[in-house]
Amino acid sequence: MDMKKRIHLELRNRTPSDVRELVLDNCRSVEGKIEGLTAEFVNLEFLSLINVGLMSVSNLPKLGKLKKLELSDNRISGGLDVLAEKLPNLTHLNLSGNKLKDISTLEPLKKLDNLKSLDLFNCEVTNLNDYRESVFKLLPQLTYLDGYDMEDREASDSDGEVDGDGVDDDEDEEGEEEEDEDGEEEDFDEEEEDEEDEEEVEGEEDDDDVSGEDEEEDLGQDGEVDEEDDDDDDDEEGMYRFRSFEYRALHISKNAFRKDLKDFNTVNYKYNTTLLQPLFISPL
Repeated sequence: MDMKKRIHLELRNRTPSDVRELVLDNCRSVEGKIEGLTAEFVNLEFLSLINVGLMSVSNLPKLGKLKKLELSDNRISGGLDVLAEKLPNLTHLNLSGNKLKDISTLEPLKKLDNLKSLDLFNCEVTNLNDYRESVFKLLPQLTYLDGYDMEDREASDSDGEVDGDGVDDDEDEEGEEEEDEDGEEEDFDEEEEDEEDEEEVEGEEDDDDVSGEDEEEDLGQDGEVDEEDDDDDDDEEGMYRFRSFEYRALHISKNAFRKDLKDFNTVNYKYNTTLLQPLFISPL
């Protein structure tokens, strides 16, 4: 897609004066020059022309509000004096991946009084001895060269951003602060609910433990009572059966009584030997 058609698509039914950012990366330039871009883009602040085959910026229109210009991965070898003439308020310039070989080709940039950041990655000029010192000396207004200042401190993200309308930025910040406060309140409420739920669960567990212990004690006591009742029943049953035999001994014959007594001693020995043994009756 050629550059003119790309600009038409990027407008999206807007007028050029409504556009603040324009990205034309990877489109085709005609004869290595800018085309379709006019001075009607009076409010343009950011322009990106990465990898469009540019060999010259001579056709660049006057853009008084442009602050950031991306020209990386083209074939520009000079002619940078146009930038100082057409872009007086430029603060960020990226010329990485171009055909710049000598420090002298950068001299026109001295006229860009507001230039803060310059990127020359993958340009032959970066291979020169004392490259960084020479560029900072040539362009004293520079703060960052290839993302670092003179003390090799990296540029912050805010230094690479284009300033927008103050009102919009303030509104965005206020909205973010309100969202953060709402999020903190929600997190606090959730933490309180979680703590209450944990306390309820712990209380229920304690109640369950207490009730379980009570049940075990009740079961233990019931078991002891049952065992005692069983022993008493066995004793009473043994005594009752013994009395029955004793009563029968008075009314049956001698031989029958011997037989019954023998059977009684055999059967009831398992109930209570200690209780019955003194009462065993010798055969007649």
